[in-house]
Amino acid sequence: MKKLISLLTLSLLMYVASAQSYYTVHGKVISALTKQPLQGASVFAQNTTLGTATDAEGNFKLSVPEGGYTLVITFTGYNSETRRISNADAIDRSVVYEMTEKQKEMEEVSVVATAEVKDGWDKYGQFFIEKFIGQSVNSARCELKNKDVLKFYFYKRKNKLKVVATEPLLIENASLGYNIRYSLDSFIHEYNSEVSLYTGYPLFEEKIPDNNDQYAEWMRARVIAYKGSTLHFMRSAYNKTLQQEGFQIQFLVTENGIEKALPVKKFYDALRYSKDDSTALVELLPFQKRVGILYINEKPEPGFGVLFPKEPVDFQFSIVGFLQEEGIGIESNGYYFDQNDLSISGYWTWERIADQLPYNYRPVME
Repeated sequence: MKKLISLLTLSLLMYVASAQSYYTVHGKVISALTKQPLQGASVFAQNTTLGTATDAEGNFKLSVPEGGYTLVITFTGYNSETRRISNADAIDRSVVYEMTEKQKEMEEVSVVATAEVKDGWDKYGQFFIEKFIGQSVNSARCELKNKDVLKFYFYKRKNKLKVVATEPLLIENASLGYNIRYSLDSFIHEYNSEVSLYTGYPLFEEKIPDNNDQYAEWMRARVIAYKGSTLHFMRSAYNKTLQQEGFQIQFLVTENGIEKALPVKKFYDALRYSKDDSTALVELLPFQKRVGILYINEKPEPGFGVLFPKEPVDFQFSIVGFLQEEGIGIESNGYYFDQNDLSISGYWTWERIADQLPYNYRPVME
């Protein structure tokens, strides 16, 4: 019976995948020093379930649904390589990726070794879990399998915590039905501003359900996680369906030292929406740099209201900060760039790794 369920699950996933158009990227991975091919390098589209490995000649090819992604290449002892890809990379040509060794980084680590907290997990482990995996309902069913690969550094002068990982983090999300392999670059928490920032590259793997009921539970939980999420918003903005999908826009402006919210009626004019028909790329460059995002179809989780009693209780409210005169590009799958150019606060920061979905996820409601 378990094998039958697994086959049915995989058949359904193949059916959903077949409904999308794919393109293939090609490449070769070599050592920058020796120019020799690197066999077994991991190649994946960040924040998806799509990955492969290089062959004996260092070659790879990877098919992904149309849209945009960050292609990530990792190999033990070498620095990660990344490259933004889109439908324009569908042509049959190979890109050579030269990997450099991590010698410089190892030297830097030895210099700051005095800042390492020897019992770091005992002191900061739970704090890291709350800020990285989250505190939502789904986070309670997430487990970090290899916490021993984490190293904690505290800098007293800057009042800052930094966390790095010697190997990819292995996270089981029993609520959404994913195993996540997260290559963490670093996690930084500034205590003075109470801001947490982390960068890295997640690769998702579909878990095999024990039975049909568990699979149905995962599908329902994924739809709930998707609704109102950053991914949902970016896709809705791309398709000009914000209002139909339950989103509203506000501009946050400061007058006499007090920040006020101004409702926006013409969403796409206010966001300065433009689309390049040749590349199918959408650009948003709002007139105001602080944009309030309301998702009115769902209320915040009860736990959010307990920790943040001053936040709205009837809708989910997030704030997106744009850089001065800098917009973002959005691909058809909801991938946006440059992601580091946006500052996000409010409800979206409540939904962290535990509520994250891969870019190739498509809810049944679509």
